[in-house]
Amino acid sequence: MKFSPVLPLALCAALFSAAAGAQLKAPRNAAPAPAAAPAAPAPAAAAPAAAVSPEVKEKEAAGKLAAHGWLLLLDRRDWGRAWEGSSAVFRAAVPLANWMDGIPKVREGFGTFVERTPAESVYKTKLEGRPDGEYVTAIFLSKFEKRELQEVVTVVRESDGKWRVTGYSPR
Repeated sequence: MKFSPVLPLALCAALFSAAAGAQLKAPRNAAPAPAAAPAAPAPAAAAPAAAVSPEVKEKEAAGKLAAHGWLLLLDRRDWGRAWEGSSAVFRAAVPLANWMDGIPKVREGFGTFVERTPAESVYKTKLEGRPDGEYVTAIFLSKFEKRELQEVVTVVRESDGKWRVTGYSPR
């Protein structure tokens, strides 16, 4: 699977913002999603695989691992710990009460988690509309009791060196 630079990445901040006015388009065979703001900017196109340095591969692996661990919290319905483990920007944009109300509604139509396979990850230092930094967008092919979907998770490396989720979009 090739990562598409036009694949929109909806931030959970947009999904659960009290000021959201647009509707999030519900994935096929899913219950309607809560109100949402326009999708966040998509990551820039990835460099050719041959040009990826060992350092970038290491960062992609670390970012993908952080994204996967965060998804496991969602699978366990540990909404509070997932919010606490998100980036500072995420927590500032998404009040805990909005998160606790919104994320169960997004995930309830999936059913019980069955399995997840990492599909691709892309490291970038620039994302449109975001401050320069270190970002990894990871795509997972996820299977649940009621449906299969792609989960797109973007993590940012914060000043303490830890990778934390800044965006989530189930498709």
